[in-house]
Amino acid sequence: MDLFSLADKVAVVTGACGLLGTQHCEALAAAGAKVVVADLDEAAAQRVADGLGEGHLPIRLDVTDKDSLQAARQRIWATYGRIDVLVNNAAINDMFENPLLAAEQSRFELYPLEMWDRSWKVNVSGVFLCSQVLGGVMAEQGGGSIINIASTYGMVAPDQTIYRDADGKQTFYKSPAYPVTKSAVIGFTKFLASYWGHRNVRVNSLSPGGVENGQDVFFRSNYSNKTLLGRMAAPSDYKGAIVFLASEASAYMTGANLVVDGGWTAI
Repeated sequence: MDLFSLADKVAVVTGACGLLGTQHCEALAAAGAKVVVADLDEAAAQRVADGLGEGHLPIRLDVTDKDSLQAARQRIWATYGRIDVLVNNAAINDMFENPLLAAEQSRFELYPLEMWDRSWKVNVSGVFLCSQVLGGVMAEQGGGSIINIASTYGMVAPDQTIYRDADGKQTFYKSPAYPVTKSAVIGFTKFLASYWGHRNVRVNSLSPGGVENGQDVFFRSNYSNKTLLGRMAAPSDYKGAIVFLASEASAYMTGANLVVDGGWTAI
């Protein structure tokens, strides 16, 4: 079990106050890491850090702003003197304010370029910048693990039928930005693993499946029926994968995409 220990390690989680971000923080802290809880919402970051116990660092971070990242890097270095793990978790998944208009607004033919550009800036450029600025510390110190959160939709196309209600009405279309940007994250993971392999910086992606979070009953049923385990993921289902990729348990693993999706992409 020592292979899974993160004692004396410093782990940065971006988008740390979201549904999965908090789970990633809890898993890393439970394995012994000092966690940098990085999020746009500084007050929420403080609450998450307080919930982890002593020795963890809340920090306001904008993954699209290089100045914000450099300031974070300086603060982390002043506090801990190292970075061992970076979880690039911050991302945008399109939401439409009016459910009555969502099906129309999410159609590819009408999908706004502004939403496409915003998703690309956060989901891809944000991963690029965080890796460049914070991952650069690992390259300088000669080791570390970068975990890029991708998605099953970075591997396979969305099944638009799961967004149809019991009457067959299309309530929503999965728009193009999220699948395309998550596919790019997987490609970037391979690039960076190749580029920094000689510096002993391992770079892997984690592709989670859909997480149950109060969705409509019809959607949960449609989604679950497409998985081999017959259910959506619980938020805690990715804790083991995060610790595995962060720790020496995955010491010979880089450039890989770890799929944890209940069998969604197996058939």
